[in-house]
This record gives sequence, structure tokens and C-alpha cells, in this order.
Amino acid sequence: MTTKKTGSGTEAPPHAIERRGLLYILSSPSGAGKTTLARRLLADDNAISMSVSVTTRKPRPGERDGLDYFFTDIENFEIMRDNGDLLEWATVFDNFYGTPKAPVEDAIAAGKDVLFDIDWQGAQQLSEKMPGDVVRVFVLPPSGHVLEQRLTSRAQDPPAVVARRMAAASAEISHWPEYDYVIVNHDLETSSAAALAILKAERLRRARLHGLSEFARDLIRAL
Repeated sequence: MTTKKTGSGTEAPPHAIERRGLLYILSSPSGAGKTTLARRLLADDNAISMSVSVTTRKPRPGERDGLDYFFTDIENFEIMRDNGDLLEWATVFDNFYGTPKAPVEDAIAAGKDVLFDIDWQGAQQLSEKMPGDVVRVFVLPPSGHVLEQRLTSRAQDPPAVVARRMAAASAEISHWPEYDYVIVNHDLETSSAAALAILKAERLRRARLHGLSEFARDLIRAL
């Protein structure tokens, strides 16, 4: 903030430096920990909110419609896609996933940050449509053995699905160079701290501070 001197020697109220919101993308092969890191980031920073994707996948135990995902059928998903109502969409393990467009655009225009738990296909589409707004973070598992253990221990998928996810992991990991940051998820606490540090640093990028030029001009006049 800056202040202006008045004739009486007092200072006029400062103005805030306006900031455009950012799109914080977390991607990883299934089981590497991006969803857990996303939840920790939301718990550690109340100024970022989760983008709720629409999907044709069936709900997993404990998932709630409108909070974890918007669950829909293929017909409705295709209508949203064809009408241009999705910022990005992808097919993952025979299910459609997509990001509703309007709430995301409204949020970042208002200076709010939005968190995405999406795969590399979605990250590419968001980067193409909103290149100046995205922050891309890829999460790697510490090893293939650990990745398989995590997929098995969460007990959400049958062995055949676990095997399919493991087979797809190498192709997904091959996209890591497309990201701005990479976190090797050895330890949840360390990885969570890294994810939060990236968010805080990206908020300070000069290009996001739309009120900075006015602030600097006012500061120069006040000197």
C-alpha cells in the first residue's frame, strides 16, 4: 500500500495492490499423492479454493456430489462440452472429466486463486487457453514400488484396475517437463510445505499484480 501527503501534513488512505487470481494445477500419475497434497494445500491456505470438476465416473465411497465432483451422465457431459461450457476436458480410464468454465473465469477476475487436481491432458488445455494464469506442478512418486503400494493400500480399485493404472503411469510421468515445478513426494509434510511455498511465491509475480503500476506511480509522487 502507499500513502499521499496532504497539505495539513497528514496522509491520505492507501490503495491496495490489485492482483489477478491464478490457476494452481496439481498433476501426477494415479496414486502419487496429488489429491492428498491438494487437500493439505486447501487446509493450509484459506485463500485458495478447489475447482470442482464434472465427471461421468461413479462416486467413490465418501465422495459427495457438488463438493468432490459434479457427477453426471455421458449425454449431459457431451452437451456441456459441445456448448463450450468446459475450460478443459479429458477421458481418463473410460470416464470423462472436465472443468466448468464460468466459475473459474469469475474467480480469477476477482483476484481469487483456484486449485486443480487434473491430469496432463487437462493441464495442457488450461495452459493453451489461459497461459498467463496457470501454475503447473507435477507430483512424482519416490519409486514405482511405492506407487504400487499406495494404489493397493487405498483399496478403492480391484487388482485389474490397479494394474491398469500402473501400466499408464510411465506415459503420464513422461509429461513432467511440461510443468513449471516438480515435487517428488517422499514425505507428505515436506511435499505440502513445497506446494505451499510455490503458491506464495507465484502470488508475488509482478505480472499478476495489476495494481502495481499505480502503486509505484503514487509512491513516486509522494516522495
